Amino acid sequence: MRVAIWAAVAAAWLFASATPSSARGPYGSITVGNWKGGAFTNDKNGAFTHCSAGTTYQSGIFFMVSIAENGSWRLGFAHDSWRLTPGEAFPLALTFDGQPAFNVYGMPLGTQLVNVEMPVNSSLINQFRKARQMTAFAQRQLFQFNLNQTAQLLPTLLNCVVSVKKNGVSNAGEFAVATKPAAAAPQQAAAPSAPPAKQARSGTGTGFVVSSSGHVVTNHHVVGGCSEITGNLSGEAPVKLRLVSDDETNDLALLQAPTPFKDVVSLRQNPILVGNGVVAIGYPYHGLLTSDFTVTTGIVSSLSGILNDTRHLQISAAVQPGNSGGPLFDLTGAVVGVVAAKLDAVRMARATGTIPENINFAIKTGALRDFLDNSAVAYRTAEWREEMKKETAEIAKNARGYTLLITCTVNEQSANAKRGN
Repeated sequence: MRVAIWAAVAAAWLFASATPSSARGPYGSITVGNWKGGAFTNDKNGAFTHCSAGTTYQSGIFFMVSIAENGSWRLGFAHDSWRLTPGEAFPLALTFDGQPAFNVYGMPLGTQLVNVEMPVNSSLINQFRKARQMTAFAQRQLFQFNLNQTAQLLPTLLNCVVSVKKNGVSNAGEFAVATKPAAAAPQQAAAPSAPPAKQARSGTGTGFVVSSSGHVVTNHHVVGGCSEITGNLSGEAPVKLRLVSDDETNDLALLQAPTPFKDVVSLRQNPILVGNGVVAIGYPYHGLLTSDFTVTTGIVSSLSGILNDTRHLQISAAVQPGNSGGPLFDLTGAVVGVVAAKLDAVRMARATGTIPENINFAIKTGALRDFLDNSAVAYRTAEWREEMKKETAEIAKNARGYTLLITCTVNEQSANAKRGN
C-alpha cells in the first residue's frame, strides 16, 4: 500500500498546485522514526516542488506532512477503503493534546486521498510540533494519531526544502536533522515534588511603531487572549508590551513598550489609488523559515475587500499568517494599510471550483487613524509625492527601525480560567 499511496500523494500535491503533471521522487531520504520520505520534483519539467514524509497507522490510514518549495505546508490522509468525491471540500477540526480545535478544510484529491491546506499560524505549527496526539473530526468520524518525532520531523522537512533549493536534487542525501540531547541538570538537594508547571502556547505576528511614545499597532487577532505580549525589532532583544486598547470589529490593537523606539512610521495622508505599487513587510512562518522579516511587493488590486467592505484594500503582494498586523507601505515608504488577511483558497475553491491566487487584504489607514485618534495617540502623516519614491530595498532598510515581531504567549492556566475550566 505504501508505494501506491506515495505515488498518489506526490501526484495530488501537484494537482493542488494546479500543475497538470505527476511528481517524481523521492530524492534523498527522510527517516524520522516511522516517518519516511524525501524530495519530489515535477515530472514534466524536473523542477523541485516539495519535501514530504508519511507513515501508516494501524487503522490503515496513511498520514503525510509536506512543505512546498515556497514554504507553505499541508497534511494528507489516505485510506484504501475511502470513497470520497474529488473536489467536494468538507470542514475538518484538528485538535492537539486536547487544546482548542483548529478548523480547516479537507479537499479530496481522489477517491482515497484528502489534502488539508494548513493555515500557517505559529500557534498551529507549534502545537503540531510539540503535540503527542492529534485528533481529526470530519464527516461525523473521529480519527486519532500519535505524533511521534514531530519535533524532529518539521525541521527535517524544512532542511530538505532548504538543501534541495540550494544544492539541487542530484545532491540529495539524508535530510534528517539530529536533535541535541538535553543537558543534564545539576544535582540539587532533595525537595518535595511540585505539581507540573502549566504549559504555555505561543503565536507570532507583526506590528509597527506609530508614535514617539512607544505605541505599536498590530491586529486584534494577533494579540487577543494573550497572557503576555512581547515585541522585538529584527536582531534585537524582545521587550514586553502592554495592551492599551483594541478594536475587534476593525481587527486593530494598540500596544505600548516601556521605552520609546528610535524610529516611527508615517501614515499616508492622501488616498492610495488602484494600481499603485505597495510593499508588505512582516514575519511569516517565524520559527519555521527565516527569523528575519520578509519583503513582498505588489499593487493595490481594489479599494474594497470582501463583499465591498470599504475598510479594506485588496492587494496582490503575497502575505501569509504571521504577516498579520504588519505595515503595508506605498512606494515612498509611508504606511497605507495594516496587513490583515489572505483569501481562504480552500473555501473559494469549494464555492467556485477554482483556486484563487494572490488575493490579500489590508486595513486602510482611514480606519487606523480613527482608531489612533480615539486612543489619543499622536502619529505622523505624510503626503504622497512622486519625486519621493524609493527603491524597495531602501523601504525595507528603513522598516528595520519600526517593524516588530510580535509574540503572544497564552498561559494554559489563564486560558482554562477564561474558558471556565
